[in-house]
Amino acid sequence: MDFMQLLDMVLHVDKSLGIWIAQYGTLVYAVLFAIVFCETAFVIFPFLPGDSLLFIAGTFCATGAMNPWFLVILLIIASVTGNTVNYWIGRMIGHKVMERDYRWIDRAALQKTHDFYEKHGGKTVVLARFIPLVRTFAPFVAGVSEMSFRSFQFYNVLGALIWIISLVASGYFFGNIPFIKNNLNVIVLVGVGAAVIPVVAGLAWKFGRSMFSKSK
Repeated sequence: MDFMQLLDMVLHVDKSLGIWIAQYGTLVYAVLFAIVFCETAFVIFPFLPGDSLLFIAGTFCATGAMNPWFLVILLIIASVTGNTVNYWIGRMIGHKVMERDYRWIDRAALQKTHDFYEKHGGKTVVLARFIPLVRTFAPFVAGVSEMSFRSFQFYNVLGALIWIISLVASGYFFGNIPFIKNNLNVIVLVGVGAAVIPVVAGLAWKFGRSMFSKSK
């Protein structure tokens, strides 16, 4: 296997997980740990598979190819530690990155995450778990914004638990249903929208009432 083939398998491990399990056995746990950790720890890896990887891993757990309890615990650790590393990187170098233009960082995604974070604070750390790109930048922006570490860790752990358990469990119980498997990203985004829209609507209502009061 040459480097390009290996890279393609890593980037699409959610689609080739069965091959990894057949060829490498229990070493696949280390591969999944590394992918989840890198996606959440470093802003240069937002392209790594996330939601679909967890869902597909859950489907293989249902077949007995992987241990669901060990997988969930391992990936929660990867997710929490990855976000923590990203947070501290943000605390140390974040302001320089926000002020300068680096080719290896998607500034549009970074700014989008920053704006969303400014509006929703700690909720972003939880909700961002389910939003590609934003998931990678949220802990970094939390560090840049100097969110207290204790508060960040609370939302960090909470978000990791909800994200890992919900998607692995969904794959475990529903992974063989074609409609769900083929429309996973849409289903996840609809679920996040259901959680975010009431918050945004509430903020808009408060803002409208404030502007109306000032106009009197």
